Amino acid sequence: MRKESAVRIVIHYCAAALTLTLYGSQVCPFLESLSFLRLLAAVCGPLFLAYILRSVIGQEILKRISPLEQPQYQFFLEFGVLLLAGLGTTFFNVIYYHFPLVSGLKLVVGCITLAFFVGTDMALAHERWVAHEFASQLNDPDELEKVFPLTRKMAFVGVLVAFMTGAILGLVILQDLEWIRDLPSEASLVSPTQAVIVEIFFVVGILLIYIINLIISYAGNMKIFFDRQSRILIEASRGKLDGFVPITTNDEFALIGHYTNTMIKGLRERTETLASTQDVTIRVLASLAETRDNETGRHILRTQHYVKVLAEKLQQHPRFHDALDEETIELLFKSAPLHDVGKVGIPDRILLKPGKLTDEEFEVMKKHTLYGRNTLRVAEAELGEDSFLNLAAEIAYTHHEKWDGSGYPQGLKGCDIPLSGRLMAVADVYDALISRRIYKPPFAHITAYEIILGAKGSHFDPVMVDAFVECEESFKRIAAEFADRK
Repeated sequence: MRKESAVRIVIHYCAAALTLTLYGSQVCPFLESLSFLRLLAAVCGPLFLAYILRSVIGQEILKRISPLEQPQYQFFLEFGVLLLAGLGTTFFNVIYYHFPLVSGLKLVVGCITLAFFVGTDMALAHERWVAHEFASQLNDPDELEKVFPLTRKMAFVGVLVAFMTGAILGLVILQDLEWIRDLPSEASLVSPTQAVIVEIFFVVGILLIYIINLIISYAGNMKIFFDRQSRILIEASRGKLDGFVPITTNDEFALIGHYTNTMIKGLRERTETLASTQDVTIRVLASLAETRDNETGRHILRTQHYVKVLAEKLQQHPRFHDALDEETIELLFKSAPLHDVGKVGIPDRILLKPGKLTDEEFEVMKKHTLYGRNTLRVAEAELGEDSFLNLAAEIAYTHHEKWDGSGYPQGLKGCDIPLSGRLMAVADVYDALISRRIYKPPFAHITAYEIILGAKGSHFDPVMVDAFVECEESFKRIAAEFADRK
């Protein structure tokens, strides 16, 4: 951006030297009397001094000004030094060549016009630099209170462009009319008329180039601000609320960005509150199941981490890459603790029985999957089908289904079993095997590992078992980290 501005200002000064030289020779008979090289030298000298002046003092001035105010100071800097160059050229011509002051003032009008176009263009370029350089820093700064309305800027620029265009064309036409008037009466007007038309087209062409450049430059700035605003709003509509619109101007874009940031901040706070409420709800329901079961809360912690590790491994599998995005994996992690919430509906004589269950008792125990789903569906009915409890109800109902169809409660087979249930099945069985229960001692990891491997394609989805094998070390680490307290 800095390099672009440096190149841009050099081009502007070179173009100004050529334009003012040609313009001066068209509007003033005294300037026209100078040779092209002498006129060029008279114009280039003050312009060169102006360029040195703006290079020396420009950076020092801008360093002391806040980024939001720098573009307008950039305008006044460029405008001021070019105006000084015009005045310097005028006084030089008056003192050295003894030209009338009116002659120099015509050149000053041209300098003012060029100074306005150059200053505006460089201010827009600096505005782009600020937008790029401070994109990650400027977010609702204090200077937001000093808003300069965009409508006022556009009206100001439009009026000045119209006024200066009229003034320049008026001076050229006036000079040409005087020239034609002073021609001998017997002289042909064909050639003078053609010359006048060429001069007017030349001036109009130069003005159009500067005006079009401003339009393109300003359109580029508008695109930057609209793109940023649109991108943040699109991300927010998709649930990504960690971005903000950088405030890099002091106009209506700043206000729009400010209120967009305020809105996103509010949405982020509400989303965080909602997520916290979800977590608390899950923990409360899981704790309720804990109070009835002979299993500990550590079982809940271990199984939810097993599920997350398996899901992250399967995310790399082409079959599951789309189904297991980051949001779904996080929801699986949060929902896993509710897999046995339905046990609150099982009588203590069965739930806490130290020995093996009878066939009748086991049929009652199986109903915990139904109780769990129904309990969660009651809450889900209030929250809507897309609530965070939808996945929890699915896990609670299907985590005892088996790949070969011999599980319960529905006897689902293969991929008819939801992915969440297949993941939970591996995590739940592994932890049950390595944990102490009233009716059994804990198994060693290698024993549990071999049992799960042996149930590949019967109890468990083969792909789940393959992922378990690859995550073996992670399972061991989780089991040690969240081991039952003695």
